[in-house]
Amino acid sequence: MKEWLARLRGKKPALVPEELWRQTVGAHPFLEALTVNEKKALKTKVETFLAEKEFSTAGGLDLTDEICVSIAAQGCLPILNLGLGAYREWIGIVVYPDEFVVPRRIEDESGVIHEYDDVLSGEAWEGGPLIISWHDVQMAGDGYNVVIHEFAHKLDMLNGEPDGMPALHSGITETEWEAKFAAAYDDFCQRVDDGEDTPIDPYASTDLAEFFAVLSESFFEIPNVVAGEYPAIYGLLCRYYLQDPLARLTKAASASRTDAS
Repeated sequence: MKEWLARLRGKKPALVPEELWRQTVGAHPFLEALTVNEKKALKTKVETFLAEKEFSTAGGLDLTDEICVSIAAQGCLPILNLGLGAYREWIGIVVYPDEFVVPRRIEDESGVIHEYDDVLSGEAWEGGPLIISWHDVQMAGDGYNVVIHEFAHKLDMLNGEPDGMPALHSGITETEWEAKFAAAYDDFCQRVDDGEDTPIDPYASTDLAEFFAVLSESFFEIPNVVAGEYPAIYGLLCRYYLQDPLARLTKAASASRTDAS
């Protein structure tokens, strides 16, 4: 295992050890639900991704095989059918042991400077690295996935500043995307303002960029919720990501029940 990690650090492509891969996939139902061929395709992408990107740690965290493969596997799921080219123009991934502090300095409309510390579980820098908390990576499940969230921001940044609209394809027009996302976002914000306990993280009401990122993590982890709450958005995300997680998880659950009987 140490030799494999050394090759990884040396930027030489290396096969992910089978046992480590089985453990990584088995720890996440949204990965376990992939078909045999999809798992093979994901593993290949992960191995290429690991050779192309540079992992580093901060806060005293030791870089391990488990950390690299877990982040890569979850991060490559959204681009399973989009291709690794969607993650071009950035290289670094910095992993902290837990939440980290980022100093902020902003100027308000009156010209007053405000300085404060922002405590984060993840952050994607435009043109720069992706920073993430290992503790939060391990909390993936039930619609919370900091890896998919931050990698969705990277997809959003591929065509400029994050605004909730990634580079579109498959016949999706900007007009269609804007109309459907704006309608869903306005509805969601109203529900949050009304104090509703929404099944989707209320952080999605921050702005359209966060709405896209939060809906993306929910899309892969709890697709039934997204399809039930905002079917138009679910259909749009299926076309954008070229995947249907709800059909995939439903089929996997059905097969599991059949095997049990």
